[in-house]
Amino acid sequence: MERIGGVTQTEYLQQANDSLLTIVQIETKDALHNLEEIARVPGVDVIFCGPFDLGNNIGRPVLDGSMHDELKEAITKIQRIAKENDKASGIYATSSDQAREYANQGFQMVSVATDATLLSAHLHSALTAARGSYVHSALSIAKSAFQGR
Repeated sequence: MERIGGVTQTEYLQQANDSLLTIVQIETKDALHNLEEIARVPGVDVIFCGPFDLGNNIGRPVLDGSMHDELKEAITKIQRIAKENDKASGIYATSSDQAREYANQGFQMVSVATDATLLSAHLHSALTAARGSYVHSALSIAKSAFQGR
């Protein structure tokens, strides 16, 4: 049987559940209202706050990077309730500075980018580099042609 990561498929399946995390996302008014009950569910490892979806759902969207006090209070509540129930807390941040702030507040799991933003940034960088290479090549050809006259 093929080995994956140093273990057989059967060994992996036998131990996989031991290394899984169960993460619940608090992104609605109902979830926020039921937060204490959610945090008491056995097997839940992380309470994760999605501030953009939560803000929209409670009528306090994040606008131009600014959070309403009600959303800030909800975020604080999520972190506090997670801690009181011996769960890790997580949150999505939009910058390294914001991620540091959340970590300093006690969040243990801080996402600093989404797959969509990382992919977009990487593609932009790669395309910029490729265009630069193309322009450089075109200029080199033109320069060679000019010098050959």
